[in-house]
Amino acid sequence: MYFTDRGIEELDERRGDEQVTLGWLSEQMRRFVDLNPEFETSVERLATWLARTDDDADADDDVEAEDA
Repeated sequence: MYFTDRGIEELDERRGDEQVTLGWLSEQMRRFVDLNPEFETSVERLATWLARTDDDADADDDVEAEDA
């Protein structure tokens, strides 16, 4: 288990039933970086990864089609 798993588990336990918009999440991430600038790179990487996850799925579909 990674150390971050504890924070993710807490998030799921406390707020797992809530629905939020990506706009709300983006604003929370901005506020976090404003308060904790040393995490800017990590937050940027997470945001980029979240923004592109559908692109990765499309790329995986293309690879599977080429293999067939």
